[in-house]
Amino acid sequence: MEEARLRPCLLLFTNRLSSIDYPRHMPTDSGTTPGLDFRTPDEPFTGKAPFESWGRYPNYNANVVRLHWQSDYPAVASGMHNGVLPVGMGRSYGDVCLLRDGNLLDTTGLNRLIDFDPETGLLTAEAGTTLAQILDFTVPRGFFLPVTPGTGQVTLGGAIANDVHGRNHRTAGTFGCHVTQFELLRSDGEQKLCSHTENPDFYAATIGGLGLTGLISWAQLRLRPIVSRRIDYEGIQFHGIGEFLDLVQQSRDTEYTASWIDCASTGRNFARGVFMQGDHSTKRDDLRPSSDAKLAFPFNVPGFALNRLTSRLANAALFHKQMHERVVSEQDYRAFFYPLDKVLRWNRMYGKRGLLQFQCVIPEDNARDGITAILKEIAKSGMASFLAALGVFGDVQSPGLMSFPLPGITLALDFPIKPEKSFALFGRLGEMTRELGGRLYPAKDATMTAAQFQSFYPQWQQLARYRDPQLTSSFWERVTPNS
Repeated sequence: MEEARLRPCLLLFTNRLSSIDYPRHMPTDSGTTPGLDFRTPDEPFTGKAPFESWGRYPNYNANVVRLHWQSDYPAVASGMHNGVLPVGMGRSYGDVCLLRDGNLLDTTGLNRLIDFDPETGLLTAEAGTTLAQILDFTVPRGFFLPVTPGTGQVTLGGAIANDVHGRNHRTAGTFGCHVTQFELLRSDGEQKLCSHTENPDFYAATIGGLGLTGLISWAQLRLRPIVSRRIDYEGIQFHGIGEFLDLVQQSRDTEYTASWIDCASTGRNFARGVFMQGDHSTKRDDLRPSSDAKLAFPFNVPGFALNRLTSRLANAALFHKQMHERVVSEQDYRAFFYPLDKVLRWNRMYGKRGLLQFQCVIPEDNARDGITAILKEIAKSGMASFLAALGVFGDVQSPGLMSFPLPGITLALDFPIKPEKSFALFGRLGEMTRELGGRLYPAKDATMTAAQFQSFYPQWQQLARYRDPQLTSSFWERVTPNS
């Protein structure tokens, strides 16, 4: 899209999309955001309030201000003290979306579609639009996200700020690889159009830049065409990391791959799991909009119920849910990509204390032994994850300065917080990751030390040069205490 054509659309929001009916899930400026799990529809989200990430730890007070228009940002941010941080849906697990006693700018009111070209698949939207809202608009028109994480309840701006990855990293790279341009608003009112060719330094620093370079007001994304909502799915049981890696090699021609792994069992069942692969169906089919999630997790699970025995039982049930060694079927894209989005507030199953997520990537050369060693350390600790996933990262280079993936195997695990064990275990796992030449994912982190972060991301000092002086986060303060 030519800049001369795009600018009037941004200023006036009058273009060829103005007459299109918005999807049911896309709220107007005055509405509330469906599925936003840290507030209720009747509760205004402005003022001093406790604020928690999806992991529910840590939990900090902050002054929360909801933005409704792009022009709100410089006027609001310039007069605030104790730092400012734009936030979206709060689906990060640790403190990258938190600012203790600071000012959080809720961007979910910036959720307008601006432009869509059905010939090129280029979509432009405000940064507070969620990926689920984008899909509700684009799927009926025959287009899908080029990369998606494991939830649709992530804003466009958040996906860029954390340079999220998906099941097709080997072929598509990260989300940032498909962002053609965006506008960055600085707290002093400066507007920067950022792309590969215009302000490329800010473009690189903002993709994976943890929301610290400014407010992304809008972004343009290149979508991929589809002819069906369905995914041609295959699930294959495996026993051990060796079998998993063999399946990875055999699936080179498949677009999407992921695995659930049992990290609670030992002995002959150690590291068993289900390898899941799929491609978009080429059989023309229904492209109807999605329906709303109907279920909500009803209560916080008591802490005593989250133990090694219940985790073993849950993991065994998940493994045997697939009745046969190999299963072939068709799945709706929501069931394939977003199985947990069917249940609102599923983080309650970890209790009031919340959960910690550990996600690492281990380089290819150390992947087999490294992942095995990490799983054995978890088993030795007496802790167990209820939801554990293995994935594959390829060598597609992200344009982002601080992108998490590197070629290798990624392991992600959720643990209920048990103070007497959890933090010591995470310290050991972080050091093992560093010794193996890997790194941890800031979007999932609540315990990474400053030494670990600066070792994993030596380019952090470059990011610091592009950081908006008004913007910071609890994560940034924790891992760069002297910056």
